[in-house]
Amino acid sequence: MRTLNLTIQRQAVYDVVRHSEDHPTAAEVMNRLVEQGYNLAYGTVYNSLRYLTDKELIRELKLGETASRYDARMDDHQHIMCEVCGKVDEVMTEVPPQWMKQVVEETGYAIDHAHVVFGGVCAECRNKRVK
Repeated sequence: MRTLNLTIQRQAVYDVVRHSEDHPTAAEVMNRLVEQGYNLAYGTVYNSLRYLTDKELIRELKLGETASRYDARMDDHQHIMCEVCGKVDEVMTEVPPQWMKQVVEETGYAIDHAHVVFGGVCAECRNKRVK
């Protein structure tokens, strides 16, 4: 059993991530905390995100060259990112077992998990292009 030390600051950061559907960056978490009346240093927010990630309460998403995003949904799922606006959504489709088998055969790695990030253009950005 893991021991948690959820300070007021860590709890506030966790609550922001947990109640966000858009996979916020550290800067977005900071802005939302300010909107809620918190006055936390950037270092406190970053350290809290690291702590929460290390304790497996949230997941850090490194999606390409952009800033890390954070997700409180810890069940097995994938992500899709709009290549125009940067929006990130969840994909609940499982990684096919055949993919895992082929990767093992190709690399010789023993795989314990997979995270696939799809890229494309969201409906909103597609609609803007059409107009």
